[in-house]
Amino acid sequence: MTHTRGRALRFTKNVKVTRPLFVVALLFVIASSGAAGTQQAQRGPVKFSVRPLAVDANEGCAIADVNRDGQLDVIAGRNWYAAPDFAPRPLRLIEDWSGYVQSNGDLPWDVNGDGWVDVIAGSFVPTDLYWYQNPGAEGLTKGQTWRRHLLAETKTSENEGTFLHDIDGDKVPEIVINSWNAKNPLVAWQLTKDAAGAPSATRRLLNATHNSHGMGFGDVNGDGREDILVGTGWYERPAGDPYASEWTFHADWELDEPGLPMTVRDLNGDGRNDVVWGKGHNFGLFWRESLPAGPDGRTAWREHEVDKTYSQTHAFLWADVDGDDDEEMITGMRKWAHNGKDPGDDKPPALYYYDWNRTTRMFERYMIEDGRVGTGLQIRAADLNRDGRLDLAVAGKSGTYILFNEGR
Repeated sequence: MTHTRGRALRFTKNVKVTRPLFVVALLFVIASSGAAGTQQAQRGPVKFSVRPLAVDANEGCAIADVNRDGQLDVIAGRNWYAAPDFAPRPLRLIEDWSGYVQSNGDLPWDVNGDGWVDVIAGSFVPTDLYWYQNPGAEGLTKGQTWRRHLLAETKTSENEGTFLHDIDGDKVPEIVINSWNAKNPLVAWQLTKDAAGAPSATRRLLNATHNSHGMGFGDVNGDGREDILVGTGWYERPAGDPYASEWTFHADWELDEPGLPMTVRDLNGDGRNDVVWGKGHNFGLFWRESLPAGPDGRTAWREHEVDKTYSQTHAFLWADVDGDDDEEMITGMRKWAHNGKDPGDDKPPALYYYDWNRTTRMFERYMIEDGRVGTGLQIRAADLNRDGRLDLAVAGKSGTYILFNEGR
């Protein structure tokens, strides 16, 4: 296994805001990992060792205890990888399609309630939504593929990514599919049972007329209710039953094909939620500072450029990889997001974590791995080797990997 080290990069800028266009000036400051004035840099970066698991074009992954042995395993497309050796075990067959694998998300959930975690699978083009049934102890021991079951016929293709997210607060997540086609509806698929008691999914229409590339979840307008963000605006969650009325769409921005999820959190502590996003098919990683709304109630934002040294920041995760009880942002280059047609596709992949400095209000960048490991559409974190540190799992067109956190 190879060890990787990073150095801290600090980013800031000043921005003059107009609505809806932004005029941006950037001050790009590079500081070494020993630079004074930043506690994280003085302590040095976290080191990671790389464990390759597979090479294919699958771009979804998950972490769950598949075989109920008390250890967390990795799920990634065609295979699952059992701890502690993480050798591949078969899960499902997936078609290759035009340089992609028809998989844009692995979502672990005990669909049939038998105590064994199953996998709900998203895809780019097929409109059928399937779940794959964990075969249990005997089937897993024999290396059987998992039985496929239809959950719903969505009638929607042109899908960018698939989420499990609890929309209605009943502790059972809904399936939400992000479509890059703005004409496709926004729908939550509620896990239910059919007349015979078999698992199925019920369509809950949130907005009939609009979707777009990229998606995130969070309270945009500060009313205490979680909204849904896409690349061209946000859907306002209504009060009360989230399925009783259509979610109002606000076309408050026009972003350049953001990745997923767009992450929502109050970075600067002003009580308003900000948004971190990256261009999924171009250069640019940003955080959008939420400003007081205008007289018309329209949201207002100040754009801050974080990093523009690599392209295709398509997947994001917040997790505490350095053990300071504060989450870091993990992202990197999605390898060959459009199969060689995006700017920066000729550059090697890379994976980073970013530490937010509350004093300077800047992100400090640290290398996780450079030149070998890229992302796909999901990044996962968990303590896979039970050493008390969070490890990472990624799957993309550069391969499926575990990145073991070795500490400092």
